[in-house]
Amino acid sequence: MKQILVPVDFEPQSLIALEQSYNLARLLPAEIVLLYVYDPPAGIRSLFGASYDEEIMNKLEVKLAELSSRVQAETGLPVSTMMETGRVYSKILETADKIQAQFIVMGTHSQPELPGDAVGVMGANSSRVLRSTKCPVITINARHHFDGCRNILLPLDLTTESRQKVTWGIKIAKIYGAGIKVVSGIWSKNDPAVHSRLKFLAGQVKQFIETEGIRCTAEIIEGVENEKALIPTVLNYAEQQGDIDLIMIMTQQESGVIEFFVGSRAQEFVRLSPVPVMSIAPKELGFVSIFS
Repeated sequence: MKQILVPVDFEPQSLIALEQSYNLARLLPAEIVLLYVYDPPAGIRSLFGASYDEEIMNKLEVKLAELSSRVQAETGLPVSTMMETGRVYSKILETADKIQAQFIVMGTHSQPELPGDAVGVMGANSSRVLRSTKCPVITINARHHFDGCRNILLPLDLTTESRQKVTWGIKIAKIYGAGIKVVSGIWSKNDPAVHSRLKFLAGQVKQFIETEGIRCTAEIIEGVENEKALIPTVLNYAEQQGDIDLIMIMTQQESGVIEFFVGSRAQEFVRLSPVPVMSIAPKELGFVSIFS
């Protein structure tokens, strides 16, 4: 059976992410694998010794088993559990490889940049998982979302990686029975060549998606103030649409018109997005086929 890895720490953020995995697990279908990673501070271990670790681990295993039983009873989905000790991000990556997870679904655990900030910086574990994973990662911000997926937003640029994203968009849309909304942003009205190429590509992509039996729209947002304003503009577009439930980005630089890469832009996108974001590793990094 296919498997969806959901790292949990029993905080609201990870439990919201867990809820978002239910619909995908039903549609694939797939087993949900709950992973808890115990990473005790070095000082605690030196003070209390291995017996303290063992006691904590036993309590965590009980709590994880209770969560698994509750999810199975509520959803009817197959659920298994795993406990690991070590660095959180490295154990998530190791476990995903070990079980050949089709997806990782996780909360972003954003922390405020400054006291009072409504939106924080993306947590270190989320960032490292996105940077190194070989399978798609769906990141969830701290609020409940639509149960399912009505439409996927596909930001499009002129790169090869962006075309890989179209292929993945089609796969995911077929799983959910969703539509796709293609959007490109342009901040310079003085470059008619770029505008023309984008318009042509968007039309081609729309036609290609529709030949796969998927409803599709394509739009170019003009008049963006500058490159830095592009991501907020695209996210504002997503929120205004009102029926976009997943945004798809790549985890390496897309160096054409839109740049979304884990070094900075993708982190900003994931951090600011009002809806779940699916981050996909480009083909040359390798990934597990969701249909294998």
